[in-house]
Amino acid sequence: MTSVQPPILELKIARRAPEGIVLAESAARRLAQLAEAEGHPVLLRVAVDGGGCSGFQYRMDLVEAGEADDLRIETDGQVALVDPVSVPFLKGSEIAWIDELAGAQFVIRNPNAATSCGCGVSFSI
Repeated sequence: MTSVQPPILELKIARRAPEGIVLAESAARRLAQLAEAEGHPVLLRVAVDGGGCSGFQYRMDLVEAGEADDLRIETDGQVALVDPVSVPFLKGSEIAWIDELAGAQFVIRNPNAATSCGCGVSFSI
């Protein structure tokens, strides 16, 4: 008699990248709208610079291409780029698009920020 072995089940749990930086669906939708209006893909470059009223400030630019060492964060085919120096300051952050009465803009929801200014552009750790 031969015995039939059941197939071995391999369970895999999806994990966030070690950086934990996420491009929210709202930001991906806005990037898709901008790309359609421009007629070519656009990428959102996010960086952290020294300065601002709280010590550090976010810098965001729309670009057509990234650098070789950029961290690429992708959602629904849309891409945000973060330079290697800025990654530690943004670990666990969410890049989102908000459209409110006060204005529409890309925002960073950063769990590392101890304080931030009223406009949300600068922060301290």
